[in-house]
Amino acid sequence: MKNKNRVFLIVLDSFGVGNAPDAADFDDAGSNTLKSIAANAAYRTPCMNRIGLGKIDGVDYLPSPEKTEGACGRLTEASRGKDTTIGHWEIAGLISREPLPTYPDGFPEEILEEFTRVTGRGVLCNKPYSGTDVIRDFGAEHMETGKLIVYTSADSVFQIAAHEEIVPIEELYRYCEEARKILTGKHGVGRVIARPFVGEPGNFQRTANRHDYSLLPPGTPCWTLFWKPDTILTESERSMIFLRGKGSHIHRGSRTTWTGWKRLSKCCSRISTGSVSSIW
Repeated sequence: MKNKNRVFLIVLDSFGVGNAPDAADFDDAGSNTLKSIAANAAYRTPCMNRIGLGKIDGVDYLPSPEKTEGACGRLTEASRGKDTTIGHWEIAGLISREPLPTYPDGFPEEILEEFTRVTGRGVLCNKPYSGTDVIRDFGAEHMETGKLIVYTSADSVFQIAAHEEIVPIEELYRYCEEARKILTGKHGVGRVIARPFVGEPGNFQRTANRHDYSLLPPGTPCWTLFWKPDTILTESERSMIFLRGKGSHIHRGSRTTWTGWKRLSKCCSRISTGSVSSIW
């Protein structure tokens, strides 16, 4: 291993170990995702336990060997905000002093009017919604009218859901690219997300063809200061939150966690230098 000069950065979404000091500002006071999921009988992370997950202050509900194989700790975000984009930027050394915009009451009319103009399609929903619930409640109307299902969440996101038989994948991606151009300045949301689905009313399912269009980072990610050509490999669509517009040399989007894991495993044996980022 002495000839291996590598960094593997793996980000696990929905694996928080307790709320941050400003959690109440985002209606998250008392949250502890890991403790909640660890209470489920199906939860198992033996490898992370060996590394030292249970040694982290406050994580006393997981088994931990007396001697661990790695180093673990808890970090508190310095940025203002709680969404994916700001958190990932901070991992890359970019601190955000202001939170990205969120839309608890839906997007303003001027945004939707411009979006309708460039896409030629009307809009349904326009409010915070669960991704599975929104296609259940608006999917049939979307199929009848061709209007796009636009919704958001507690995060800074503009999500567009469309049935793959009504709006082909590449067309949906083009609509997202147009939305990304519109959503700038004070309306610069962290991500525009394509949310395709299939099925019939009463039995809709989202597909693996999700695609994220991240806001450009506000500065230069720290590792671009020392990388060498062909040493950066991003293994998921959301890895581009780190690297979009910053000259990532290799990018292969992984549509599923399992695909990403298999590709990452192959990287361990064939990449001798550089950094690999994988976000699931």
